[in-house]
Amino acid sequence: MLKFRMKKEWWLAIRLIHWSVVITVFTLLISGFYIAYPLSNGAGATADKFCMGNIRTLHTFFGVFLTFLMIWRAYLGLFAKFHARWHDLLAWTNIHNLITQIKFYLLVSEKKPKHEYQYGPLQSLAYSGLILLQIAIIMTGLIMVGANYHAGFSTGVGSLLKPIEIAMGGLAGVRLIHHIIAWGFILFIMVHVYMAIWIDVVYKEGTISSMVSGRVFRKVD
Repeated sequence: MLKFRMKKEWWLAIRLIHWSVVITVFTLLISGFYIAYPLSNGAGATADKFCMGNIRTLHTFFGVFLTFLMIWRAYLGLFAKFHARWHDLLAWTNIHNLITQIKFYLLVSEKKPKHEYQYGPLQSLAYSGLILLQIAIIMTGLIMVGANYHAGFSTGVGSLLKPIEIAMGGLAGVRLIHHIIAWGFILFIMVHVYMAIWIDVVYKEGTISSMVSGRVFRKVD
């Protein structure tokens, strides 16, 4: 009979960031697609409506909030005393363990990868890619926000990022790249949810519920 022991896996700060990012990203995706493909206005004077303006304000607010969450997570990665350190993202650099995990997920081998870091090799690789996506979508978002103002912080940041805007082919190119990155988030969410369920079914360690309780159940040999 298999025995399990309960282990603290995720601290409160990490769980708060995780679910805050979930809410933030879904809000950004919904509002972003509405901005890209707006619905037709109903009857009445256009002057009495400000639906798109409200949606854009909501989108910008949550974009700023996503930036704050990323800075908070980076701070924890550098200074936290618990499992939230930046070098956990380097698990994928163990190529042998990475190949072992790929074979295990493809059902080619029954050998499980070693759990040397907080994240598995593929998980750390995916999160590293997610960080790059966050940086890119925040940067392109700041460029577009800065283009709408003529003074203030947004304009200053937009001016600093002007060379990047030019390299992307102007605001039209920035908008296109911003939109493409949004689809990258959608792909990540699909794979992330699928793998979380897959790991929960195979390992039976309470992986999904651990993002609520903070605890997993490890098998005892």
